[in-house]
Amino acid sequence: MIESLGDNPVDRQRLTLWIVLLLNVAIAVGFFASGALGDSSALIANGLDNTSDSLVYGLSLFAMTRADKWKRSAANVSGGMLLLFAIGILIDAVRRYFSGSEPLGPLMISMALVAAVVNLACVWLLARIKNPDVNVRAANTFSINDFASNGGILIAGGLVWWLGSNWPDLVVGLGVAGIAIWGGIGILRDAHKEHHKAVHDDANRGRNKNRSRRHAKIERSANTRIDL
Repeated sequence: MIESLGDNPVDRQRLTLWIVLLLNVAIAVGFFASGALGDSSALIANGLDNTSDSLVYGLSLFAMTRADKWKRSAANVSGGMLLLFAIGILIDAVRRYFSGSEPLGPLMISMALVAAVVNLACVWLLARIKNPDVNVRAANTFSINDFASNGGILIAGGLVWWLGSNWPDLVVGLGVAGIAIWGGIGILRDAHKEHHKAVHDDANRGRNKNRSRRHAKIERSANTRIDL
């Protein structure tokens, strides 16, 4: 389907982000349902993660055909939402630690495997975009983080199943929050670099324009003297 759009990079990028967005919405619903059924902090954490990702993909689609300033703003929102999501996961993990939980290991393993396949597909789709802008790079960061989180859930599910304890589930929930914090900070740094580069380029264009005006003025003055 993507190849049928030809060489138009904007259309290809838009379609890719739509596909990734819909996949994330579907997997978020799966995480919430399985997390509620399996009493798992790690699954709920990933559900919130994918929900945050979906909202950010929507922002990226909105900013895609707009000026670079919009794209940088969308990336800043993306990074900020990841940090907020991480705070929510930390709160949920603390709540489950004190109130207790009984996560289902087999369900965690099954959901992690399904999500890993979906996130791997997202990484593959995003990697096919040539010359990605700051929002596509942010989307790729999300998918890679999600894939790493799925591996953590897989391990935690096995330990929960084997030990009959909830601590591996809580540890992975905290780990997912840590990955989100790392990814959010990385996205904000990337957006800041893009902003710094844009300011530098604008300054250079301003200097070049002023230099061109001075040269034109000098040439007009020289031509005037020659005419006299």
